[in-house]
Amino acid sequence: MNILVLNSGSSSLKAALIDTVSGNTRLELSLERMLDQPIIKCKGTSFNLVLEGRKKLLEKALDHLKGQCSDHEIHGLGHRVVHGGEAFSQPILIEDEVEKTISDLAKLAPLHNPLNLLGIQVAKAAFPSMPHIAVFDTAFHCTLPKRARTYALPKELAERHGIRRYGFHGTSHAYVAELAAQHLGQDLRQLNIITCHLGNGCSMAAIEYGRSVETSMGMTPLEGLVMGTRSGDIDPGILIYLKDRADLTLSGLDDLLNKQSGLKGLSGISNDMRDIIEKASEGDEDCRLAMQVFAHRVRKYIGAYAATMGGVDAIVFTGGIGENSAVIRHRIAQRLDFMGALINEDKNTDVELSHENPVADFAMNHSRVRLLAVKTNEQLSIAQQSAKLIAEENKVNTLPPIPVAISARHMHITQETLEELFGKGYQLTEKKPLSQPGQFAANETVNIVGPKNTIERVRILGPVRSKNQIEISRTDEFFLGIDAPIRESGKVVNSPGCVVVGPKGKVTLNEGVICAWRHIHMTPEDAALFQVKDRDIVEIKIENGERSLTFGNVLIRVSPKYKLEMHIDTDEGNAAEIGRNAMGALVLTSKEAHLKSRRI
Repeated sequence: MNILVLNSGSSSLKAALIDTVSGNTRLELSLERMLDQPIIKCKGTSFNLVLEGRKKLLEKALDHLKGQCSDHEIHGLGHRVVHGGEAFSQPILIEDEVEKTISDLAKLAPLHNPLNLLGIQVAKAAFPSMPHIAVFDTAFHCTLPKRARTYALPKELAERHGIRRYGFHGTSHAYVAELAAQHLGQDLRQLNIITCHLGNGCSMAAIEYGRSVETSMGMTPLEGLVMGTRSGDIDPGILIYLKDRADLTLSGLDDLLNKQSGLKGLSGISNDMRDIIEKASEGDEDCRLAMQVFAHRVRKYIGAYAATMGGVDAIVFTGGIGENSAVIRHRIAQRLDFMGALINEDKNTDVELSHENPVADFAMNHSRVRLLAVKTNEQLSIAQQSAKLIAEENKVNTLPPIPVAISARHMHITQETLEELFGKGYQLTEKKPLSQPGQFAANETVNIVGPKNTIERVRILGPVRSKNQIEISRTDEFFLGIDAPIRESGKVVNSPGCVVVGPKGKVTLNEGVICAWRHIHMTPEDAALFQVKDRDIVEIKIENGERSLTFGNVLIRVSPKYKLEMHIDTDEGNAAEIGRNAMGALVLTSKEAHLKSRRI
């Protein structure tokens, strides 16, 4: 499928026609310097345009592009949109209501969304019969837990104005994390990865078992790392201080933080790391300090994210600086040996990435944490996501409904732990069978003791397992005083523990307490019917009376031993007012879910 990818920015338009199967770029066009000396570049040639309104320039660029594309079949257009807010957590077919929502979200990204939207509108006029897909920078970070996305501001104020952390560069973070996992020969959902997108704009993400659980950019792209012209993290009190002492207006502060700070402000010469490295090698102390501050901030976030996930398997460097600067990779990685990340300086110096070889490992052979440079390709990612949605839009949704079950708190237990709690040689006794074949609710219950409180009579589910695991809700978590992560069943490494009390003894667990990731059990035959595979992430739509609700970020679990059923915890069931015999539908197109549904 050939997808035309468009990125309409503040002073440029970038376009690429991409074959989503081979990954090859068939045609590229750019419209640059739109604000002063507009110029179109395509197929190795360039020509100037007369300076006029942005819309007119975009129309001329796309008219030229249509002429260049005449030899290629186009199946759809994919548009990069910076901010999707809480409305969009995955790509979506662009219709009038979508455009309105993107426009409404301009209050969260005033420098980006209006320009993205203008590019969409001009492109739809130029290619009226084509499907147009919006792919959002913020979408990958929709899985951020509340503790990571919430600012310490009054709740009512934050909710009224949509103030929370959203994160950006999501397309790049997701793309390079998947490439890293493929290079390591492992499933992404088995790994903890830190991705460092380092360019003129910089951000990092903590990706735990395939989900973004932390990221450095916040409500806007200004938070986090030192960037080309952006300050990144700064004490808010400084802004109040400067407003009074330096007589800066709000507009002046905005210009200072977004356009005059970062590497440009520190070095005094440039926002380009290549220029700064060159001057630093000549003895410029300001440039040396700029490099030090830049690397220090990245290294600080790496340490924080390793702590957040309880460990890390790989650290990925991408973006213009991350892919191309051995000097910066060295400065960041040179003091990470305490966490098992050992840099091989020769391999680091020799890194050369290409379309054919997009991943390079520059860690020592015995390094426990892999250090990877990965070539990002946001355009290819946007094209692939657009192609997938276009293919799904052409399907007829005749899939069967999925039963929805509410899972109460429970414990899975090993035979060894069972005997410590109930006595030597004790065996579980069945109270009633569960919907999943071979599983049952046992007559036996235990008390779970946390730092704050105790939950009594927690049911054990049988049969016995190879690992101890206690699945609780968020309400239980706060009651017990335990900070439990959202995890796939069985992923208990670096989770908190508790004390379990039975009639014949008690056991102190060092790990095992989790909040279960909402999931769907299905057989391989079901998976083939729904056209999904094990550990895919989907959305499920549930019609509940007059309300239509969509549960996003639902994990698919496939096994011949399973029976088709979706599991959510008690809190989610209560919040959604879901009762017995509820049924859900797999969302093949996200249109209704994003625009008409209330997200849980």
